[in-house]
Amino acid sequence: MILRFPEFSRDMRRGEDAAVDDLLARAFSHPHASRRIAALRRSGDIVGEVVLPFQGGIVGYYALAQMKAPAGWLCLATVAIDPGWQGSGHGRRLMGVLSEWARLSGQSVIATGPEAFLTRSGFGASPVEGTFLAGPGVDMPHVTATYPPAFQAYPCG
Repeated sequence: MILRFPEFSRDMRRGEDAAVDDLLARAFSHPHASRRIAALRRSGDIVGEVVLPFQGGIVGYYALAQMKAPAGWLCLATVAIDPGWQGSGHGRRLMGVLSEWARLSGQSVIATGPEAFLTRSGFGASPVEGTFLAGPGVDMPHVTATYPPAFQAYPCG
């Protein structure tokens, strides 16, 4: 058995859009994730994109977008791990670093997805039903979450 380890996660660099799009196509059976990311980029709602590089390629990715409400909150737009790299904990580690960043910076990050995956990654239940939260806000009363329009146009669930 040959062990492979990706490099450290980092901010996506200019010119890596095509590699990320290829990863999204490999990771998902439908084009909604790549279309959502493209729409978020066009609208200016993306606030951060992080990649997990390996030998000049991209094997992991996530993007954060600005919520319309609650004010100041971010949302996880998508997270993807190359199918050949899945099951090795790389997605959990990416999300773990994100949840720790949210905690340390005081930034609320809301996410939807498999409960077991998100809670193992450091996300907790949020005041918005069916979602998980990293950072402050878990003890807040019920709030209405308003996502960027690309989430409704391109559902990924």
